[in-house]
Amino acid sequence: MGWKSYQKLIHQWRILRGDNVMIIRGKDKGETGTIKRVIRSQNRVIVEGKNLVKKHIKQGQGHEGGIFTVEAPLHVSNVQVVDPVTGKPTKVGIRYLEDGSKVRVSRGIGASGSIIPRPEILKIRTTIRPTIAGPKDTPMEVVMERTYDPKTGKGMPDL
Repeated sequence: MGWKSYQKLIHQWRILRGDNVMIIRGKDKGETGTIKRVIRSQNRVIVEGKNLVKKHIKQGQGHEGGIFTVEAPLHVSNVQVVDPVTGKPTKVGIRYLEDGSKVRVSRGIGASGSIIPRPEILKIRTTIRPTIAGPKDTPMEVVMERTYDPKTGKGMPDL
């Protein structure tokens, strides 16, 4: 496109994939939707079914050409998470519960201060994958074998 000035990347993301957000600026202002994708390298998010633009795609091998409607990315400052109690856009804060777990809470003027739960779509990814040893994996006996004795210095390479 054109030259863009350097943007400061957000390190502490409070908006996650699967969050219910309201668009606060732009042509879809006031509409709510679910975050489909987070592009952290550009500080942008794609909201499902919002900020639609026409895209002209040239025909090529294996796909048809034409004019398609696609979702364009929005800057993260143009969306806010919807408060689960009031249904209004709110800022997101971090709190620690008594048991030490970290949770997101709604904050700001008119916010309920309620806990914003993590989206279910993110909980699916954290399931433990089965660990089956493959042909290129090192056997556990070799991994656990002690090769260095700190008292005698046995196993230390000669330098």
